[in-house]
Amino acid sequence: MRIVPVLDLKGGHAVHAVRGQRETYAPVRSVLADSADPVALARGFRAHLDCDTCYVADLDAIAGRGDHGPTIRAIAALGLTVWLDAGVATAADAARAIGHGAGRVIVGTETLHDPADLPAILAAARRVAPDATAMLSLDLNDGKLLGATTAVAGREPSELADAAWQAGFRSFIVLDLARVGSGVGVNTDAARRLRESLPRAEIVVGGGTRNAHDLHTLAAQGFDAALVATALHTGAITRTTLTEPPHRPQKP
Repeated sequence: MRIVPVLDLKGGHAVHAVRGQRETYAPVRSVLADSADPVALARGFRAHLDCDTCYVADLDAIAGRGDHGPTIRAIAALGLTVWLDAGVATAADAARAIGHGAGRVIVGTETLHDPADLPAILAAARRVAPDATAMLSLDLNDGKLLGATTAVAGREPSELADAAWQAGFRSFIVLDLARVGSGVGVNTDAARRLRESLPRAEIVVGGGTRNAHDLHTLAAQGFDAALVATALHTGAITRTTLTEPPHRPQKP
């Protein structure tokens, strides 16, 4: 199972995300760098954790208040494959994300207006960069699906994931914002239902991962990767944890 470090960007800083309450997010304090500079922290992921991938949530882009394009390109220039969540809701948004350095374009249900747009979004990412792909992030708040419209928010996560699968998506994130930075652990109910519904899909779980025990639990339940932020910045998960990755069972 892979561990993917997370950077949440707001106002030029990497911020500490807590329970999705973005108005209260403050610059992160981390054992990996001396400041909340996103590029310095990404460099820390490379140097101290030997990571090759980084999930970046551009919170300003998600809120429609500009973006961190130059910063994201600088992070990608370090040799990190950037999984970018920047409020992508259209094919043009996907192309812009690739231009900012995304190796994977995240389509979050929080900003998705219409599931019918998913095939065009995936096609746009591949058209701009044939090796790039798109992932659907099932954004939850305490288990409830978030969406920009009732066409998204009114559906069951597994139902929307099935529509994305039919559109060509093969990778999914299950992210419960209510658990991010909370220290209460991961709720895998929705992710387990998704695993049962789409046994061949790549499934990444985020929100609440605290320590090596949580990573082993996620691996044992058959997930492919975990998004981790707070536990890396506090040192609860270290290079030692990552060099002894938990085993995950083979897909049927």
